Amino acid sequence: MSDDDDFMQDSGDEDYDFEYEDADDDDSGDIGIENKYYNAKQIKVDNPEEAVDEFLGIAPMEQDKSDWGFKGLKQAIKLEFKLGRYSDTVAHYRELLTYVKSAVTRNYSEKSINNMLDFIEKGSDNAEAYQCMEEFYSLTLESFQNTNNERLWLKTNIKLARLWLERKQYGQLNKKMRELHRACQREDGSDDTSKGTYLLELYALEIQMYAETKNNKRLKALYQRALRVRSAVPHPKIMGIIRECGGKMHMSEENWKEAQSDFFESFRNYDEAGSMQRIQVLKYLVLTTMLMKSDINPFDSQETKPYKNDPRISAMTDLVDAFQRDDIHAYEDVLSKHPDVLADPFIAENIDEVSRNMRTKAVLKLIAPYTRFSLQFISKHIKVSVPEVLDILSFLILDKKLNAKIDQDNGTVVVESASDVERLRAVGEWSSALRTLWQTTLNGEGLRANDTSSIFPPNLGDERRVRKDRGKMPAKWLF
Repeated sequence: MSDDDDFMQDSGDEDYDFEYEDADDDDSGDIGIENKYYNAKQIKVDNPEEAVDEFLGIAPMEQDKSDWGFKGLKQAIKLEFKLGRYSDTVAHYRELLTYVKSAVTRNYSEKSINNMLDFIEKGSDNAEAYQCMEEFYSLTLESFQNTNNERLWLKTNIKLARLWLERKQYGQLNKKMRELHRACQREDGSDDTSKGTYLLELYALEIQMYAETKNNKRLKALYQRALRVRSAVPHPKIMGIIRECGGKMHMSEENWKEAQSDFFESFRNYDEAGSMQRIQVLKYLVLTTMLMKSDINPFDSQETKPYKNDPRISAMTDLVDAFQRDDIHAYEDVLSKHPDVLADPFIAENIDEVSRNMRTKAVLKLIAPYTRFSLQFISKHIKVSVPEVLDILSFLILDKKLNAKIDQDNGTVVVESASDVERLRAVGEWSSALRTLWQTTLNGEGLRANDTSSIFPPNLGDERRVRKDRGKMPAKWLF
């Protein structure tokens, strides 16, 4: 942003409209003052120190406070802040606030002050600049309070609270939240429905704070209260924030269905607000689809379809495609080629469950024809480490999806099929019954009981002599 532009910046504040450039072509006022202002603008890039003096020289030339003096002070404050003259910046900002009461229109002064705070915030990259910014907020809040402008006092405080959230200054944020909640309550302590819009903004800030600090208990309570607010028509970005945090909360509880619903609503709200956060939330929506093990393509809906081929989410679309096709190699290939997918801590935290599901299904599919195999065999085909193969097989055995024994010393696994055990038992019972039959019927023909041994060996029903055959292939060791 150039020094003389006063466009509304996307700092996430509560003013979502746009501010156009100062009406610098306004020809009202003394010609000498106007010339001095434009001359100062011409030299501010090459000679900022001299430009500051020129801008500050405008106010003394006024008979009464006017918008020319207000504009001159604005330009001087920005230049002084860039030059690191913080004490002068604060002094001249205090003077600027005196123009708000009568010299300039309310709408113009509000937006100018809001932009000034944005400008100072973005440049507060050292301790002195940060202290200067805090003094700006303090002076602004004092000015609005003295003029009984509760609306601007609330908006400025919310803006300050948002800044502390971005900087993770949770102690100061908690204190400010309590103050703002009191301001949005009636005398009996109940919420003032006439301030519903501000209440939702406060809830959104607190919900974000509790989401970041992993306080799910408080997050859940505030999330439910926020959804019960009916007395406001909030900006869709606010609802996008609330729904996004709700989705993350449901994910931590492994409530995939509710998480999917919240992420979808969050995406719709961010999309309506034109917020770039819609892309990130769309990735979360794809993630929940995989966690739900759903066959429904998340890009089939009217709202998400336009983003199906968006290069910013191509990795996630490839991932869900591989997942729904049970293609473990394509899935692992996407993760290896797009490490940026895991750059988001939330995705990195939850993608492990998806990967485990994929690898578990791949292992079951691979070992289906075999009764004996090695851990190295699985590792080679699935392309995961041996310890991870061991972990997956242990999970399958404990979950009773695989009846097998693992020999960790030799790195081998023997599958004990329940159907084979039953067949061996049935064969044993059959041979025993048949021997009894021969003994009963043939002894009358002169055969001795022990002669049956020549026909039926004693160990006919011994399981060790029954070949284990599952109808697929002979059992063998696979290495």
